[in-house]
Amino acid sequence: MNVIRGFLLKEKKDLALSILFGFLAGTGAVALFANSGYLISKAAVTPPLAVLTVTIALLKLFSLTRGLSRYGERLYSHRATFSMLASVRGHFFRRLEPLAPRLFHRYQSGELLSRIVGDVETMQNYFLRVYYPPVVMTIIFLATIAFTLYFSWLTALILTIGVLLTGWLLPALYRSLEQDRAALVRSGRGKAASAAGEFLRGYRELQLYQKLQEKETELVERLEAYDEENARASRRRLSLTSVNQTVAFVVSWSVLAAAAWSVSSGALDGVFLAMLVMISLTVFENTVPMAVYPSYAQETKAAADRLDDVMEDSSLMLPEGESREVQWDQAPAVRFRDVTFTYPGEPRPMLRNIYAELPAGSKTAVVGASGSGKSTLVQLLLRFYLPDSGSAAIDQVETTVLNDASIWEQTNVVTQEQHFFYGTLRSNLSLADPEAEEEEIQEVLQRVHLHYLDPGMLLEEGAENLSGGERQRLSLARVLLRKKKLWLLDEPTSSLDAVTEASVLQELLDAAGDATVLYISHRLQDLDRFDQILVMDNGVIAEQGTEKELLRKNGLYAQMKQIESMMIG
Repeated sequence: MNVIRGFLLKEKKDLALSILFGFLAGTGAVALFANSGYLISKAAVTPPLAVLTVTIALLKLFSLTRGLSRYGERLYSHRATFSMLASVRGHFFRRLEPLAPRLFHRYQSGELLSRIVGDVETMQNYFLRVYYPPVVMTIIFLATIAFTLYFSWLTALILTIGVLLTGWLLPALYRSLEQDRAALVRSGRGKAASAAGEFLRGYRELQLYQKLQEKETELVERLEAYDEENARASRRRLSLTSVNQTVAFVVSWSVLAAAAWSVSSGALDGVFLAMLVMISLTVFENTVPMAVYPSYAQETKAAADRLDDVMEDSSLMLPEGESREVQWDQAPAVRFRDVTFTYPGEPRPMLRNIYAELPAGSKTAVVGASGSGKSTLVQLLLRFYLPDSGSAAIDQVETTVLNDASIWEQTNVVTQEQHFFYGTLRSNLSLADPEAEEEEIQEVLQRVHLHYLDPGMLLEEGAENLSGGERQRLSLARVLLRKKKLWLLDEPTSSLDAVTEASVLQELLDAAGDATVLYISHRLQDLDRFDQILVMDNGVIAEQGTEKELLRKNGLYAQMKQIESMMIG
């Protein structure tokens, strides 16, 4: 919450003006109705015309002041709110961006979306419904009580008791009762968003495995639980509003009784009785926002805590290093030295005591069973994670001191899951090279056997209107547009048939030229084209060498090759 307050205080001018105009609007309303009450009473005793004229003129002045002040209050309070919201949103996204590669290991996408959108938007209530109402209410009541004190100390005392009850004590009591309930609403929305996201993404599989009804029931239950918790919060807000208004009503009756007693005892001129009653009826309008104050206070606190949970999650943080920029004019060498790594929250290490050298300009293949740690090597080089012990280095510089974005900018990367945006095929390829000419785009499509696709064709989100093999070749077309000196290819041809895979792999190696290439594959086809092969097994490098050397050893690689040959045969 300190961050939110900091951004809010940056809008000092708008804050001050909104409070000023809020005070003028509130006191203008009190003055308007007080003057109305005085005018009604005074008119009944046939005062001089000048008195009536002045009173009526003041009536119009207070009415105009109230309207203009209310407009100014809305203008500056909302401008301050939206300026603060923009700052919060920008701050959150700037803090979130470096954590992006590791976020989905920790949070479900629907839950994360709920925090990114819903919790950030909830921050708009902080000024309008949490910070602003008690400040303006207090100032208006102090001015009103000071005014009524001149006419009747008893009325001023009753108003003081009333504002303490409706403006502070009752909201404080309700806030203590709301302590954990706002967090339940936030959590429920996150769970509902996660369930809805999974349901939509997995709709096809749910149909195929005849689990659609079961998952739909689970989704409906989560949505109903969220709706019910939301409804409870609304009922609690309404109940406090009702209690507040009841107390304010009782206070107004008390003011009437006290004023009547003062008139009967001669302590107060009867012409002021209606004025004091109208003041009490009007001034308590400023306590209405305090009825929902506890709910919004807890809601914004819960939302801020959920945002902080993401931004301050130590499992997503990487130690701050020198953040050195890189520029590889020549192919860099890659080195792993005694690397051990465990994913956050996982019980077993994914890599153990890895030693490997990838000479500059070399072509290295990494093979092994699923879960043996192949893809983790790429994630360490891209600085998505850092080794628990040992070191990973590119061009003799350890990744711990390199700048993330600088590595990504200098590297050609194909991961196992590539995302394609809704838009044209050309716009998706332009991510790799925004200045690519039409001839270059046509050429790379030809090289990956997608010559039949029109660059202007519209891709659905995730390129769902392409086959799995076409999507994979399209991701390869992207990297062919980039001229980088380090290529990290994680299962880039796993969805291709054997003939196309051999052809596309040759195109990749030809395009890489003298660049350093790390190629991960679970298939052992055409690996004789690589300078060395690393064979991984359960997080360690079991064997390494050229294909001929590994076959002569008759070890794990030879067994894998034999099994693959039998299956293909």
